[in-house]
Amino acid sequence: MRNINLFAKVKQVAILINHLGASTEAATYQLQTIRKMCTCPLDAVPKVDIDPEGVFKYILLKVYGNEKNNEEPSVTVVRGYKRCNYHSDIYDEVQAKLLPLDCEPLGGGRISHDPENKKIHIYGYSQGYGKADHEVAAKLVKDAYPGYTITISDEGY
Repeated sequence: MRNINLFAKVKQVAILINHLGASTEAATYQLQTIRKMCTCPLDAVPKVDIDPEGVFKYILLKVYGNEKNNEEPSVTVVRGYKRCNYHSDIYDEVQAKLLPLDCEPLGGGRISHDPENKKIHIYGYSQGYGKADHEVAAKLVKDAYPGYTITISDEGY
């Protein structure tokens, strides 16, 4: 799925460049070269980005860095926003923000964030991406919100 997403991105931009006067092959080559040269380190990607309060959908994502020594480094992140009606909306937004890095959804759910009581509850699932590993999400969130009580549940939607 990841390779298809990256190919689709490159192809879309190549088509756009083609409309501007360059060949699709040249545009694809230029994009691939730019992606390889871009230095967007994985450690600069925040592990958790969720809304400061409320109940909202979230997704767990794996973000991939540039290949080095035949290894592709990756990091797992949590993203959740009230403004996104669907888990796929979160994915689309995050994917666009992380370019040129590539990412893939690992599942989703919901988060209830209560800053007044310093509590975050992670639960539910995504109909499109399946249930995220809430334990992984909880660990990442706990690291980002050390003074909070973090709970998880497989119940609810």
